[in-house]
Amino acid sequence: MVKILVVEDDTQFNDIMQTILRQAGYTVQGAADPTAAYDALHGSQFDLILSDIMMPKVDGYQFAQDIRRTNPDIPILFITARDDIASKERGFNSGIDDYMVKPINFDELQLRIKALLRRAKITEDNVLTVGNLTLNNEAVSAILAGQEISVTVREFQILYKLLSYPDHAFSRAELMDEFWDLASDTSMRAVDVYITKLRDKFKDADGFTIKTVHGLGYKAVLK
Repeated sequence: MVKILVVEDDTQFNDIMQTILRQAGYTVQGAADPTAAYDALHGSQFDLILSDIMMPKVDGYQFAQDIRRTNPDIPILFITARDDIASKERGFNSGIDDYMVKPINFDELQLRIKALLRRAKITEDNVLTVGNLTLNNEAVSAILAGQEISVTVREFQILYKLLSYPDHAFSRAELMDEFWDLASDTSMRAVDVYITKLRDKFKDADGFTIKTVHGLGYKAVLK
């Protein structure tokens, strides 16, 4: 059974989340702050972490960074009152996977949890299938309608990233930071070139399209 750790210093909200998640069939443990969360993580195996940002002694950003140093794969979802772009950017840069702003819709929370667990399973299995396309992360191979499509490592990485997070818009800067050498003097337009190549190579894919998000970057949209 999936086990979730809820890290939230608001006792009432923590209890509410635990109750709702248990009703949804999850095993849940609460922690009032990151210090208690460290103890829980040391003594048990969790599949997902829900965490606030504004907590005493250690904030959510530091907590996420600490977790990522020891466990790069566990999904982390921030649930916070902070609704500004700077806080969201700092959260994702700290290693989180998703971000929700209070007050939250608990039906949406459960949908996001399912999506995060699905992505984690994809990471574990190293295989992602969308429509008639199968990507094997370990083999760096793309099989479209039974035929292998020749791709470079960077083309594969970008496509795998987009399809692992459908409907999530990635900026050109985010993709550059992840898939290009930090010392590279390549311009942001290099991302556009790679997206054009991917669209051409996978024009016969029946499960997704790569959409341009004007003024930002790109996202994969499932059909």
